[in-house]
Amino acid sequence: MMGDYFGYGMYYNPFGFLFMIAFWGAIIWLVVWLIRTYAKPRESALEILKRRFAKGEITKKEFEKIRKDLKE
Repeated sequence: MMGDYFGYGMYYNPFGFLFMIAFWGAIIWLVVWLIRTYAKPRESALEILKRRFAKGEITKKEFEKIRKDLKE
């Protein structure tokens, strides 16, 4: 038969196709993970402080003191 070489192709190794899918799936997952991890916008310290104050995690006195320290 044409194209039926002994030792090559899916007839000899039926798991080759599964390994290929797993390999490319891992590559795609890695690229997506890298993009999601390193493409996030970074918050400045002052933005984090404002958010904590808005949530009520810190008092106005603490907010003013930390903001003063950050500006120095």
